[in-house]
Amino acid sequence: MSRIVRKRKPDPPPSSPLAAMMEKHLADLQVKNYSEYTVKNRRGHIGFFIQWCHDRGLTEPTEVTRPVLEHYQRYLFHYRQKNGKPLTFRSQLARLVPLRVWFRWMARQRFILHNPASELELPRVEHRLPKTILTVSEIEQVLAQPNINDPLGLRDRALMETLYSTGMRRLELANLKLYDLDTERGTLTIRQGKGKKDRVIPIGDRAAAWVDKYIREARPQLVVEPDDHTVFLSNAGEPFCLDHLSDLVRTHVDAANIGKRGACHMFRHCMATLMLENGADIRYIQQMLGHADLKTTQIYTQVSIRQLKLIHSATHPAKLEPKPAEVPEKI
Repeated sequence: MSRIVRKRKPDPPPSSPLAAMMEKHLADLQVKNYSEYTVKNRRGHIGFFIQWCHDRGLTEPTEVTRPVLEHYQRYLFHYRQKNGKPLTFRSQLARLVPLRVWFRWMARQRFILHNPASELELPRVEHRLPKTILTVSEIEQVLAQPNINDPLGLRDRALMETLYSTGMRRLELANLKLYDLDTERGTLTIRQGKGKKDRVIPIGDRAAAWVDKYIREARPQLVVEPDDHTVFLSNAGEPFCLDHLSDLVRTHVDAANIGKRGACHMFRHCMATLMLENGADIRYIQQMLGHADLKTTQIYTQVSIRQLKLIHSATHPAKLEPKPAEVPEKI
């Protein structure tokens, strides 16, 4: 089995009044039953800001003013990642929103007299269509990449079949437990999904068969005691970290040589779009995806082009009238 290379964890923010205030805020989130993922996410983004402040000699919450936050916002705009690419506006927004929540919390708790982030204008984020939608044949090419005669390949096939069949998020897949599978009913339970909401969704017969084969034949070779009953295990016999899960799926997509890029979320987009094109009610797709707001699901109605093409072909006058337009004679 190949050895897993784990990414180095970021350094914790320096000790300071700002860092102490972050810890109080995160403890408050835990008391209010925010998910572990949310708390970890907030720690990363606020900690990054605190480090930026320390590099500029700012250690007290009262030293952070609106101009300071606007300076930080410009810093994020010009920031370049290791690959040389800038942060997307969505990524910039993801780093700024936790700060606005944090400063609002400090103001409400009377730790600061004024909230400097109250009038901070956040970047506008466009609601773009999913970049990669695969055809059924392209999906089958990706699913066929793992060597199913190998325990790791069988695992990869089973987890990709699960992503494709259910449209679940990668975090939901990583947290899936053996007792969440109900083979008799053909369902699985997603516990503490986005927004800490549980939901029960169907898993297709084909995906269920692959998962059953993986659990019987491959998982016993991967599991390390004590077994916490996580369904899909990494090469080291542990629950997947999210980046590793994405890298694994991306490797198979690239190996399929279909000229498209994608990872876990690609299967989510494909499932929703293809089901919609095949006549599924959008409310059922909303339930499958775990969207709180139907507007989030409705973006797939713009991606699903098949029905629109059929209606266009059947009703557009240029289609109804087969005669070509008369071309004036050259003089």
